[in-house]
Amino acid sequence: MNEWPIAEVARAAGVTSRTLRHYESVGLLHPSRVAGNGYRFYGETEIARLYRILALRAIDLPLPDIACALADERSLAETMRAHLAALEEARSAMGHRIAAVRSALTALEEGKTMDIDDVLAGVDDSRWEGEVRERWGDDAWERSAARRSALTPEERRADDTRSHDVNAALREAAERGLAPDAAEFQSLVGAHHAWVGEQWGRTPEAAAYTGLGDLYVADPRFAVVYGGSERARVVRDAMAVYAASHLG
Repeated sequence: MNEWPIAEVARAAGVTSRTLRHYESVGLLHPSRVAGNGYRFYGETEIARLYRILALRAIDLPLPDIACALADERSLAETMRAHLAALEEARSAMGHRIAAVRSALTALEEGKTMDIDDVLAGVDDSRWEGEVRERWGDDAWERSAARRSALTPEERRADDTRSHDVNAALREAAERGLAPDAAEFQSLVGAHHAWVGEQWGRTPEAAAYTGLGDLYVADPRFAVVYGGSERARVVRDAMAVYAASHLG
């Protein structure tokens, strides 16, 4: 059975021995044995667990959540097989993004009118990370990122379609001139509130939800989704009505 001392493991993993001892202190990773002189050694089972820890840390998952994710024990081969599948999925996603950017660039160079979704189709969602962390805290981003990373490619496509449909429905309601407090508009806002809760990993309270509506108006990147700042204001007002009526 293969076994490696802590210094070699730390060097190969790109962490410090102190980090590995911290993982041990919080119950995340224990050595396979501790020699009489206090030196720690790690076998294949422990390296498999470390492999998964490092992969989850790479997507900024907090240590307590990593501990939950590691509840099932996998062999090193199983761990590497799952990682390989994830890497291949990421490669496929990158290929789609490259194709989207190439298509958008060609359309721009040819002077074609483009939908905003096509313009931004090749940009990774992490472009919103700094803003989300600043406005709603690290936990909001980490929950959203963890949720997204757990989806299969098919689930991601369905998630993207749902996101588009929910927001397109609000834009259409604003374009049709529906009053913010109209029953139909409020029903659409209710679906939007539920969608935001899914994305955030928690139910948005009144202040957070109305704050999101304000952001839709203030930030052109969001306003364009709803057809410009004027229609974004209608959407914001409808969200404020919903918050006052349903979120206390």
